[in-house]
Amino acid sequence: MSTPDDPLARALAAAGLVEQEPAAPDPLAAALAAAGLADATPGAVVAPEPRFEVVEAEDEERPDLGRWPAGAATGVGSLPGTDPRESAELVAGELPLLPHLAELPARGVGADAVGRAAGMLVDLAVEVVPTGWRVTARPGRDHRRAVDLLRTDLDALDEACDRTRPEWVKVQVAGPWTLAASVELAAGHRVLTDRGATREFAVSLTEGVRAHVAEVAERTGARVVVQLDEPQLAAVVAGSLPTASGYGTVRAVAEPDVQEALREMITALGVPVVVRVPGDRPPLALLREVGASGLAIDATRPSISGGTASPAALDAVGEVWDAGIPLFLGLVPTRDPGRPLETAELARKAYDLADRLGFARVRLGELAVPTPAGGLARARPDWARRAMELSRDLAKAFTDPDEVPPAE
Repeated sequence: MSTPDDPLARALAAAGLVEQEPAAPDPLAAALAAAGLADATPGAVVAPEPRFEVVEAEDEERPDLGRWPAGAATGVGSLPGTDPRESAELVAGELPLLPHLAELPARGVGADAVGRAAGMLVDLAVEVVPTGWRVTARPGRDHRRAVDLLRTDLDALDEACDRTRPEWVKVQVAGPWTLAASVELAAGHRVLTDRGATREFAVSLTEGVRAHVAEVAERTGARVVVQLDEPQLAAVVAGSLPTASGYGTVRAVAEPDVQEALREMITALGVPVVVRVPGDRPPLALLREVGASGLAIDATRPSISGGTASPAALDAVGEVWDAGIPLFLGLVPTRDPGRPLETAELARKAYDLADRLGFARVRLGELAVPTPAGGLARARPDWARRAMELSRDLAKAFTDPDEVPPAE
């Protein structure tokens, strides 16, 4: 290649008869080009082009499972006596908007809450031993009895609903945590002590309840609400359940684990689910996020009712209502108080609760379903009927609070 000092080369270049050598690449320009900023001026602020398209995610909506009728009342579950047809007729007549499948524990083994739930288990079997219900290798007499009693109750409900034709019915079953806390493994320890067994029980119970709901819906032609009874839930979370030896307590279950199991079961059932937590300090905050369509409490407890109500318990109730979750309010005594009891007296307890939490009384029609404070298995038959009648009248009072006489 000629040098710039060559006279011939200079003459040829001036005449345009030779190619100019390309200029050496500019390092800054090369860097800008690699970054996609080839047209940028050094020192100028340039907004980078987006590297991906931003798509606004849509919130996942919960499926609309429907809601029982406004102004409905219902029962907790158990009733006195041993005649399923008589009980079903009583429930259908007194609680026409939301009758429940009556439980009659006075019939003995298999009619109790744990035995009834155990009879719904799929591919798991239980039997009665001196300490309670225990896992067994194959279904025996006790398991079959629980299944037969439930079928008899369904026959009675079917007959009663055939005359009243309700749009909704409610069934009850012990929840997964109460069941795991109440049934023993073969070694005598609670199912709850074995994490794998606890999950297996929850899955089995879910499948059994799904089949139960489908049968109830087919027989009655009604939509079904499931009530999961969790009387042991607070003890499960607190770690206060005694071990088999009685010298220790079962390790507490973390709240997220409790919530996950309930959420999975509620989602899988695909119908409205109400979680019932009796006791003086129900864990409402824990249950608010599990996807339940309602929560059931004993509203006569000192922590919730009257001058003894605690701010923490009232706040928990208020947060449930703020979230739009109805409460099944247990307001009617489970035993005859020995004096006349009118609707107005009971309604004022609910009105007082709404007033203290800043909710309009008329909203009780959508936020509250009146029930007895608990099961009625130990009540006299005449009081069981009266308790359901009072619950029904309370539901009417909730939808029209102006009709209730003021407090004296």
